Parts: sequence; C-alpha cells; structure tokens
Amino acid sequence: MIRSMTAFGSSEYTSESFAIRWEIRSVNHRYLDINLRLPDNLRALEPDIRSAISKKFKRGKLDCVLTSHRQISDDEAVGVNLSQIKLLLAATEQVESIMTAPLGYSALEIMKWPGVKVEPDVDTEQLSRETLSVLQMALVALLEAREREGAQLAVLIGERCALLREQVANIRAQLPQLADNVRSKLKSRLEELHTTVEPVRFEQEVVMLLYKMDIDEEVDRLATHIDELLRVIKQNEPIGRRLDFLLQEMNREANTLGSKSTEITTTQAAVEMKVLIEQMREQVQNIE
Repeated sequence: MIRSMTAFGSSEYTSESFAIRWEIRSVNHRYLDINLRLPDNLRALEPDIRSAISKKFKRGKLDCVLTSHRQISDDEAVGVNLSQIKLLLAATEQVESIMTAPLGYSALEIMKWPGVKVEPDVDTEQLSRETLSVLQMALVALLEAREREGAQLAVLIGERCALLREQVANIRAQLPQLADNVRSKLKSRLEELHTTVEPVRFEQEVVMLLYKMDIDEEVDRLATHIDELLRVIKQNEPIGRRLDFLLQEMNREANTLGSKSTEITTTQAAVEMKVLIEQMREQVQNIE
C-alpha cells in the first residue's frame, strides 16, 4: 500500500494525574528525519520515542511536539517556594533601583517565575508509560493519514499509467506504416532533386534510415516499465525511491523515442508521455 509522507496525526489523554498531548506533522524527505520538542522532565524518553517512530516509518521529516502537565485536583493545594520568592524579589529590587520607572507586578506574575511554584510529586514511571502509550496512538493516527493520502496518490498514478498505455498503443499502431512513410519521403526528395538511384541502393538507404529511426526497443521498454510501476504500487512497503528510479528510466525512454521520431504523431505522443511521466514524478516525491 502506498503511503504519503505528508500527513498529520495527534492523540491526547487525560487522567487524574496528567494531561498529555502529542502532535506529529510529516512532510516529504529523502530519509527519516525526526525532530522532537519535549518538556524538560521527559527528555530522558527521547531514545524510546525515536525507536518507536523508526519502527513505523522509514522516510519523511517528522516534527513531533509533546505537551504534558500535572493535573491538580480540587482538594490539592498549590505550594510555593517562599525562599525562592524572597531571593527573586531582592534581585528585582536591585534592578529597579537603577531604573527610572520601576515596573509593578502582581502575585500571579510572581507565581510564573521559575522555581516559585512547587509542583506535587510526580510518578515518573507512570508518566513515562502514559506518554509512550499516547505516542503509539498518535503514530497510528499519522500512519492512517499517510495511507489515506497514499491511496489517493495510487489512483492518480494508475490513471496516468492508463494514459501512458494509450500513447504506447498509438505508437505501436503506427510502426508498420513507418517503412512506407520513409520510402515515400525519400522518393519524393529524390524527385525534387531530379535524381535517380538504383533500386538496390534505394532500398539500402531506406533500411539505414529505418535503423536510425527504430523505436521498437523504446516502446517495449516503456510498456515493461508501466507494468512494473503498477506492480510496485501494490506492494506493502516503502516504494518511493523505486518508483522514482522507474520514472527516471521511463523519462529516458520517452526522450530517446522523441529524438528518433520523424513523424509528427509520434513526436506528439512522446511529448504527451513526458508530461504524464513528469506529473507522476511530482506525486512520487511525496511517497514513502
């Protein structure tokens, strides 16, 4: 199943003790790039978090934000560090003594100063378990979002492969007529120059021109690449790089076909194929 690298997943959990929320945003990237924003008291979980993410995703840039705070019950008092408040106020008085217009502050503002509020004891092990559990839910949500987006990409790629098949079929249908067209053009050219050549020499020239313009191999390879691409998008693994390689090969064959073409219809078909291939390459850049 195709998975897009652009998605968003979140999960939150609130217990009597904690409120935890994970938000994960994912965009395309050549490799797996994990950026974490964690509260200071949970930074020790970083190796476990990276390991959990790496087990589910192989490519993409993931911005992961964790917010967590202690739930305080109605009958639980909020403690303050009085000694810390005194030290901070003393330092504030020294600063204000050299200010022309000292600033006022309220008790609530003082409560926001670092080290003033005394948090109740936290069960670190329980918090860690719940944090990792909520992370798993967020990862599942992100994975489902990437798969939904990937399913849409698969439809778009399938549609363009069908259009490519039509162009390949059109070119195949024109191949038998190619020899007659070359022979007719060469004969007309000779008549314009009022020149005649021996029949054997004429046929040799026709054969040489047909050899230079032979596109059977390019057409066969394009058809094979289309079959392989449709097979790959059904696989349940990261396939973005393989698809990108296939599309590079398809673009190379379309370029060669266009350069060999002497018929306007074949040239137009080659241009249309290149447009379809480029459209797919833009979509594939977003596939894991």
